[in-house]
Amino acid sequence: QVQLVESGGGLVQAGGSLRLSCAASGRTFSIYATAWFRQAPGKERELLARITWSPVSTYYADSVKGRFTISRDGAKNTVYLQMNSLNPEDTAVYYCNVNGLNGYWGQGTQVTVSS
Repeated sequence: QVQLVESGGGLVQAGGSLRLSCAASGRTFSIYATAWFRQAPGKERELLARITWSPVSTYYADSVKGRFTISRDGAKNTVYLQMNSLNPEDTAVYYCNVNGLNGYWGQGTQVTVSS
């Protein structure tokens, strides 16, 4: 089992920034990829970014490319999502995911961007 705890969500004005954190515990040696998803009301869950652990590679959805950056701290078993130039369309619940859709999920953290 892998447990995931997300933090860093909140309310921010358009144009602002937030950094989300996803701290993993448990069988962290089994982690080979960590991703961030989001789900807005009435919309499907959307993959935003993913980072693989060995070798390190990253993927970004077109909707966030150039604005969001995913990174990891292996020593802390933590993955971050730096979100810049936020706009109201980024308002959603953000989820951390490990090892794909059938893997492990965090509880979600709300991000609200006001205009």
